[in-house]
Amino acid sequence: MWCRSLGDLELARKRMEDKALTLVVAKDGRVVFETDSRGISGFLDATENLGDKLEGASVADRVVGKAIALLCIDSKIKAVYASTLSRCARELFDDNSVHVEWGELVDNILNIRRTEACPFERLAAGIVDPKEAYEKLKTLQQSLGRKQGKQHG
Repeated sequence: MWCRSLGDLELARKRMEDKALTLVVAKDGRVVFETDSRGISGFLDATENLGDKLEGASVADRVVGKAIALLCIDSKIKAVYASTLSRCARELFDDNSVHVEWGELVDNILNIRRTEACPFERLAAGIVDPKEAYEKLKTLQQSLGRKQGKQHG
């Protein structure tokens, strides 16, 4: 199982980099979700579309802060690769026995303009229980007027 998770992680990472995607989820040797949407919307879409099927999957994501880490833990993701990972997310993964690899480790995940902390990270700072994360983060996404892509097929 552990070897399979690491194989899935490498598959997800390579696919994300080769196809210039922002998020790739792999499980059992195949890609089960991918997107090029920015921010947290891709992971929220994956959670909505895959639900319990995320358990045991591996994720490659461009930017992972506490918000995404909480969603990964709640979804029972086994391994994560982040091009950019926050220190807080790394600690959460370590505390919850999620294998994590990264390209760059940063103190904070910033908003698009890089002027302050990302609004999802500000909200996540107050969330302790990963079970609370999905609804609170989805509500914030909707209040910010972000549109979610729909899965076809």
